[in-house]
Amino acid sequence: MDIENMIAFVTVAELKSVSAAASNMNHLQSNMTAKIKKIENHYQKQLFFRSTRGMELTPEGEKLYRQYKKLLLLWEETEQEMNHRELKLRLGIMQSVISENITKAFSDLYEKYPNMSVTLITGSTEKMEEELIEGNIDLAYTFGKSDLQQLHYWPIGSEELVLVGKRVKTTASLAQCLQSERMLILSKNCLYASILQRIYSAHGIHLASKSEVGVLETLLRLASLGMGIALISKTNVREFGVTDFMELPQEYRYIDKFLVTRTNYELSPLERQFFKISQNL
Repeated sequence: MDIENMIAFVTVAELKSVSAAASNMNHLQSNMTAKIKKIENHYQKQLFFRSTRGMELTPEGEKLYRQYKKLLLLWEETEQEMNHRELKLRLGIMQSVISENITKAFSDLYEKYPNMSVTLITGSTEKMEEELIEGNIDLAYTFGKSDLQQLHYWPIGSEELVLVGKRVKTTASLAQCLQSERMLILSKNCLYASILQRIYSAHGIHLASKSEVGVLETLLRLASLGMGIALISKTNVREFGVTDFMELPQEYRYIDKFLVTRTNYELSPLERQFFKISQNL
């Protein structure tokens, strides 16, 4: 069993797709399938089953996934120690992506590498893409993408979106909830704002007004006070203990998440550790 096969297994498990994992790792789909089959033959266990959501882990697959994540993290630590790479992270993170997982990843790495240097920039997906192209950061977490040729987008799953606001739970329908409500957004280039605008248009509702808040926690507090509605990830809703939210129709409910780098940029062992820790929490 080699490291590349472990990475292949973990990638398929996280993306729930052999074809997406093959694209992510720049492999042929047949090669990726062969790697998974080799692992299943090695352990004499079925590790995946197909469902409407894609490739799902069996109970034995879940167990192996947890173990492989630990092994891969240890491997990245070894690469960092042996190669004496510079302890530097230059990240771009959308404000709505910042979560306990990201904060804990920073904490864990600072404990191991107290001399680590970190540059952190927040903003919209468009802002993160600009910073990457200009060389101000080396990797970014984003929702959605622009498919710029200078950048490479690594799919890392999806996020469920919900509508938050004081009256959403007592409103009979999505259309009624949108009617005459102020839209609360993080920034004018916020991807959530464009999705919410599409929802308004699809229901033939004229947007009453829009307020740019800029701080996620403040946005959620204003929405809970009844000062407007906002589109936000369900992860953020749980972290802040928000209970007044409405689930969206399927066509608007999920948004793709990406780790973005410049084209042909190779992640350092430290960057790979950060990514694996943040995804493993």
